[in-house]
Amino acid sequence: MTKITRIKAVMTPFPHWIDADEPLLAARDMMQKLHVRHLPVKHDGELASVVTDRDVKFALDPGLGLPPREAMRVRDTCVFGVYSVDLETPLFQVLETMAERRIGSALVTRHGTLCGIFTATDACRVFAETLRRKEYPMGDPEVA
Repeated sequence: MTKITRIKAVMTPFPHWIDADEPLLAARDMMQKLHVRHLPVKHDGELASVVTDRDVKFALDPGLGLPPREAMRVRDTCVFGVYSVDLETPLFQVLETMAERRIGSALVTRHGTLCGIFTATDACRVFAETLRRKEYPMGDPEVA
């Protein structure tokens, strides 16, 4: 019998998050400090969205004529209605949905509470590990 890989086995646990009312510049600084490209967003203590580094860069582009960067809040850039899954969701279902929707992350919850994040980077890591085990079952080949 084949064991089904669940998202909880491959997610990044306990992700950092930011409140929707925080300044957008705070989100940018947090993402740079933590070296992350996706930051879950909470509103009134509830999981509400995710903001990406691309969203932030776009919103802070001075050529767009948006409000001054100091006035912008996270809620001004994030898209509400984020893709979230329960930590018991099979990995293949999450991957299929991310590919179909062309999205870069899924927020992972336990009873509605944020407990992890799964990003395209996590997917690449998992796939690389799978290929390594398949192609080099006795360990990595020596590099000459």
